[in-house]
Amino acid sequence: MEPTSMLWLAVGLAGLIFVFLLANFLGLWIQAIFSGAQIGLFAMVGMRIRKVNPRLIVNAKIMAVKAGLTLDTGMLEAHFLAGGNVPRVIQALITADKAGIELTFKQATAIDLAGRNVLEAVQMSVNPKVIETPLVAAMAKDGIQVKAIARVTVRTNINRLVGGAGEATILARVGEGIVSTIGSADSHKAVLENPDAISKTVLSKGLDSGTAFEILSIDIADVDIGENIGAKLQMDQANADKNIAQAKAEERRAMAIALEQENLARIQEMRAKLVEAEAQIPMALSEALRTGKLGVMDYYGMKNLQADTEMRHTLSQPEAGKA
Repeated sequence: MEPTSMLWLAVGLAGLIFVFLLANFLGLWIQAIFSGAQIGLFAMVGMRIRKVNPRLIVNAKIMAVKAGLTLDTGMLEAHFLAGGNVPRVIQALITADKAGIELTFKQATAIDLAGRNVLEAVQMSVNPKVIETPLVAAMAKDGIQVKAIARVTVRTNINRLVGGAGEATILARVGEGIVSTIGSADSHKAVLENPDAISKTVLSKGLDSGTAFEILSIDIADVDIGENIGAKLQMDQANADKNIAQAKAEERRAMAIALEQENLARIQEMRAKLVEAEAQIPMALSEALRTGKLGVMDYYGMKNLQADTEMRHTLSQPEAGKA
């Protein structure tokens, strides 16, 4: 191929590339130039090669420039490639700058990459948020249950946003403080008379330490009386004592019944022995008469004595006497 033909081929190829660039980036490049974003045409081509959305970066740079912020295009590309939300970071920086809040680009990107909404955090710093605790129930020293609901006004602490605890920790700590304050009160009446004492005591404990928020105020929204826990506990204890006493009494009754049965068995045993001994008396009398140790008159005297004893015993019985 002749040199002239090769030259024209190179010129044609360059022309095609130039036309392609004009078709894809001309409007965006002109927009960047007139907006003062200072992003070149070949820089946009490089973004496309690096799989960066040029329009997103250009619009973010224009937004920052118009707000008076000086940001490097490479930093925006790096945050985009790291998976960050570039427009939200720029909006957060603009909001912080207008509100007089100190927030650097590095801090904003770190917060964004940590998974937190940096724009919402800045907005919460400007406009504090009110979070309400669930119903917290605690018992005063007099045994009366007190229920309270608190509203906590917080704003974001930018410096502790990365690694700081969230709203759940704030609510848990405030609830714990309410329970502690009510539990230390001598009477539920004192809590009802001065509900602000709860908020003052809880607020003085520094519950926002280690969290991503700063507690501005704690206000008691509602205070109500619950159950008489002390009386209920006493009733439960009394019932338990009664059940224990009944169990012990039942045990003693069972032991008494067992002892009674043992005595009845012993009586039956003794009666059997008595019957056995009485059965031997006639044989002993017969032997005594046969051997002459007992006379006939002695025998009849003994029988008369027995008859007299039986008669006296019969007369001593009331029913027998009536009969």
